Amino acid sequence: MIDKKRKLGKKIGDLQIGDSYTASHIIEDRDLLLYLGLTNDANPLYIQHDYASQTPYKRPIVPSVMLFGMVSSLVSMHLPGPGSHIVQHEMRFKKPVNHNSEVKFMIEIIAIDINNYQVTLSVLGFDAEGDEVINGKLLVCPAYEPESITASSLENFF
Repeated sequence: MIDKKRKLGKKIGDLQIGDSYTASHIIEDRDLLLYLGLTNDANPLYIQHDYASQTPYKRPIVPSVMLFGMVSSLVSMHLPGPGSHIVQHEMRFKKPVNHNSEVKFMIEIIAIDINNYQVTLSVLGFDAEGDEVINGKLLVCPAYEPESITASSLENFF
């Protein structure tokens, strides 16, 4: 691990208000089963068609925390990117998402706090019909520039 360089995301000085990232994801049954197995969540609203058909939802829905996980992935892999960390989140799940649905996620930097080394991102998610399914804000700590391992381990040789 030490010898392999990993590309880090943007540092706070590289970010600007208005920077954004958009991605779409189709939530397939396979994704749901992996998530539900990992979390040991057996809520019948998420997996049982017969139960869900008797609710106002009519069909099984995607767990809201799974949708948040997709948003979290956008932050940690794209904006600001690897090395970043969500320190606070506020999400509203305005409309349920059904299995095998496509969701378009959009994140955008709306504020930068250099003194606290944090950025605020807005989050929006829309289903295939264009209806808003997610609306929220994230407080994110972007990647830090790592200290050089070589410089500190060889400091006696300079």
